[in-house]
Amino acid sequence: MTGSTVKKGHTFILSMLASLFFMWGFISVLQDILVPHLKSVFDLNYAQSLLVSCTWFVTYFVMSLPSAFLLQRIGYKKCLVTGLVVMAAGCLLLLPAAEIAFYPLFLFALFVIASGITLLQVAANPYVAVIGSPQTASSRLNLVQAMNTVGDTVAPMFGSLLILGRSIGGTAVAGTVLTPAQKLADARSVELPYIGIAAVLLLLAVLFAFLRLPDLGNATKRLAPEARKKLSLWKHRNLVFGVPAIFMYLICEIGVGSLFINFVKQPEIGNMTATDAGHYLTYLWGGMAVGRFVGAWAMTFIEAETVLAGASVGAFALLMTVVFGTGHVAMWALILVGLCHSIMFPTIFTLGIKGLGALTEEGSGLLIMAIAGGALADAQGWIADHHGLQISFLLPAFCELYALFYALWGCKITNPKPPEILRET
Repeated sequence: MTGSTVKKGHTFILSMLASLFFMWGFISVLQDILVPHLKSVFDLNYAQSLLVSCTWFVTYFVMSLPSAFLLQRIGYKKCLVTGLVVMAAGCLLLLPAAEIAFYPLFLFALFVIASGITLLQVAANPYVAVIGSPQTASSRLNLVQAMNTVGDTVAPMFGSLLILGRSIGGTAVAGTVLTPAQKLADARSVELPYIGIAAVLLLLAVLFAFLRLPDLGNATKRLAPEARKKLSLWKHRNLVFGVPAIFMYLICEIGVGSLFINFVKQPEIGNMTATDAGHYLTYLWGGMAVGRFVGAWAMTFIEAETVLAGASVGAFALLMTVVFGTGHVAMWALILVGLCHSIMFPTIFTLGIKGLGALTEEGSGLLIMAIAGGALADAQGWIADHHGLQISFLLPAFCELYALFYALWGCKITNPKPPEILRET
């Protein structure tokens, strides 16, 4: 089956999968609202508040390989439905956490939500990459991931309005001290938004339970044990260097997003409340959405690794401006980083699984596990506590250089799959 035929035959399926990308992007970016919100509720320092991100991304490390194993056992469709149900359960767990204002229970609920998202990521990313022509895999995944970033863009507005905007800490000026009763009321402001999110997730789970997903045929099927012994993930340079590329990219993306509000509201940068800074966060993720649509189009005539190299250089230059700039120059430089980050994850992912054939599911599991790099955003929080918030952006700046290395050399295929595994659906 040709790539064009696959594209025409599976447009509806890709549209439905795009809704999953939207939802996990939306829920993931709500963390950026929860970080300053819970920092205020529980009187946390930067490192403690970034345990929200740390917990979220450690989950990817813990749950990715079990998710890949489950994918091999029950298939793509059941994995997608299971992931949605687990996410909904995690959202509902936030209700008792808010009622008693208990920070560890907040973190556990986020662990459950992230476990469901991990399962979705392990199943949906390779499915989108493999369902069509290998030559357009990066363009296709960037296009569907653009819906992920649309979710990222909407989430700050949703969170600023329904969480920060309904809390005393979110609307107060810097330095305001909350009473215990006010902190409890602020903690409970998350209940209504997450009840709504849980309802949407359960509705999607029902829809996907009745949706018929096309079989991928032999494109990614697991081989018999004897045949499997002849293949090794570690012989694929694009995967071996792709895992740390995803890991380091997530340090950049999560560090920038999670500390954005705290950075922008500083008197010497934006001089605004957390709620107002949350509105500017929409521009950061909006830039990522625009960048993915543009990137998907550009990759139809420019090699994916070339686009990745250009984005890496741009992100590094902007982050250095954030570190050494002041006022709105530094603020808008941080916002524009989103434009450069837009194509990085889907492009690294598709370059990483390129040529894996029957090893695609296992390779996908390793790449999704590398999303745990987002947990090291907590290291940026430590730097911010000890050396200043602005200086802390040196960490993601230098991580951008690894993405450049991967684009120029690390993504080159050294051991492509044998011809008999190249069959498409």
